[in-house]
Amino acid sequence: MAQSIKLLVFPVRDIEEAKTFYNTFLGVQPYVDSAYYVGYRVGNDVEIGLDPNAEVGPIAYTDVADIAASLKAMTSMGADIVQDIHNVGNGLLIAQVKDTYGNIVGLRQQS
Repeated sequence: MAQSIKLLVFPVRDIEEAKTFYNTFLGVQPYVDSAYYVGYRVGNDVEIGLDPNAEVGPIAYTDVADIAASLKAMTSMGADIVQDIHNVGNGLLIAQVKDTYGNIVGLRQQS
């Protein structure tokens, strides 16, 4: 099901303060910089995200070929849906599930 883990999202309370820290820590400027999400590309394959609306984290997102089928497979194994599939822009679909231990993981499908 999982192709790779390419996105790690950290919850933050103050997006501007967090950007100051992560700009220095990661040594790069964000490629997405908005009030609801800040994204950094680190290396060729990893994105670090900052989410001021998240209540838990960090959340690792795995890329999947078919998010609906992946979500169905995860729930059939006992996972609970935390965030159903939705388009966050430009055809990027995400969803979140909670495993049986309470950990939240994300699924991401790029169009």
